[in-house]
Amino acid sequence: MRALVVLGIDPGLARTGYGIIRQEGERLLPLAYGCLETTAPLSPERRLLQLHQALAVLLQQYWPDYLALEALLFNRNARSALQVGQARGVVLLAAAQAGVAVREFNPLTVKQAVTGSGGAAKQQVQRMVQTLLALPKPPRPDDTADALAVAVCCLHHLTFEKAVGAHDRPSARHPLE
Repeated sequence: MRALVVLGIDPGLARTGYGIIRQEGERLLPLAYGCLETTAPLSPERRLLQLHQALAVLLQQYWPDYLALEALLFNRNARSALQVGQARGVVLLAAAQAGVAVREFNPLTVKQAVTGSGGAAKQQVQRMVQTLLALPKPPRPDDTADALAVAVCCLHHLTFEKAVGAHDRPSARHPLE
């Protein structure tokens, strides 16, 4: 099996967590992780442009096979939900421009894939991501840990699909289908 590279994303307007993981056989190797932060005094459209430019750099630098992100859930705070939705749109646009297939997973599925429990707390997810990726300490902030968890989830699902002979189909959002 050739090595797979997945870029996990936890989108947000102020901070977007990212985690890039390469799977070689059974091993999960973190290539890079952190947060892309936008400049607060700028207008929303300028902040989204900053996010897009930073994502384009990551996509060009690592050429992932997949981009994975959590499915958007409705939030009680409409403003926050709108900003996350706008950031997700920029993420999807950047992936489409780079020709990278997109996979989405709901938060319960991500937690279950990483910890074995869909009801896991943030700290459990951080500790399991640390263990699975042999990181020196739990990834921080939460945005980074969540992005790495989404990437791990995606790789687990891809491995399972290969094991059961499922066809690897890019996301329906992929423009090259």
